[in-house]
Amino acid sequence: MSIIRNENKSGQKNENSTHRTLLSPPPLVLKVGRYLPTLILMGLAVNLILPQLASVEASLHVIKSMVPWAVMLAAIAQGVSYLGAGYLINSVVVKVKQTIPILRGVIIALGASSIGMLAGGPFGNAAATYQWVRKYGVSAEGAGLAGTLPTIFNNTILTLLAVAGILHLLLTHRLSSVEFFAFILILILLGLGFAAIKWGIENQAGFTLIIVRIAAYFAKLLHKTYAPATTETSVGRIFAALEALSNRGWKRPLLGSVIYTGFDMLTLYFFFIAVGYPVGPEILVVGYGLPLLLGKIAFLLPGGIGVVESTMAALYTGLGVPGSIAVVVVLSYRVFSFWIPTLIGFPIAFYLQRT
Repeated sequence: MSIIRNENKSGQKNENSTHRTLLSPPPLVLKVGRYLPTLILMGLAVNLILPQLASVEASLHVIKSMVPWAVMLAAIAQGVSYLGAGYLINSVVVKVKQTIPILRGVIIALGASSIGMLAGGPFGNAAATYQWVRKYGVSAEGAGLAGTLPTIFNNTILTLLAVAGILHLLLTHRLSSVEFFAFILILILLGLGFAAIKWGIENQAGFTLIIVRIAAYFAKLLHKTYAPATTETSVGRIFAALEALSNRGWKRPLLGSVIYTGFDMLTLYFFFIAVGYPVGPEILVVGYGLPLLLGKIAFLLPGGIGVVESTMAALYTGLGVPGSIAVVVVLSYRVFSFWIPTLIGFPIAFYLQRT
């Protein structure tokens, strides 16, 4: 019995050390190879948003004329969006016959999102979610699903919105050459991603080995220590989440993800109303899905900073929205949907780590 207890303690220590590794910000290494992609993406973002700066004076006038009640509705919509995130975590944990309060799920979602900003992006987010759900008393299986399934659902809905928006541009002959190539690139990446997942489900050991080798290569490139067990555990949780989806346990999590994404998009819509320029649902979707998806692909930039704002403003101006209005709406939306939740999330993350 003592041997078993020692093994359990050792396993817990390894698990805790893995969490600390995932949640710790990566050290700053001034290497050109590491920061060059980030600089390129930031350069593209700056070049896209610079043309909008010519309308700064007009934008200030738009800000002064914003309708307060519509801004308040935007804030409420963003709050409901995070209630959807909390419900999503709650509905996932219910799958293993356990429970976690929705408000607790909201707190975890906010804190984990901020942790993802500092370390590991979606992987840091998933690791933080796992640790804090586990601390609440949920089993390792339930915590693993809570750290994995929300990202899968949210990114799937976002991808569908992005594809729907690009197809609308294509059918209405508003798709520029740059947007067309971006559309083709996204389709290729999606095709490769689905093919990789399908092959991985059938060959889990081989898929895990490939991911471990890729992660080891990047760790070596960034001069960081690497523990294969962390990657193997993460891949295992993804397969467990996909298996859970195949058992028809997707309806409630899907509802949570729809609430989260739908009210986030409603936040953007209320800002269009606030500036006195309401847009139709098709224009709203076109400018919403693709920029946020590109922001997630550009994982080197925390939260897609620069990429989301510039792409969203460029799309809306291309659809006929005046530049001054597009800039105000997009930046206001990002303040409510990204900056405020992120700033709130940091003290929450500190609290969750301490308690």
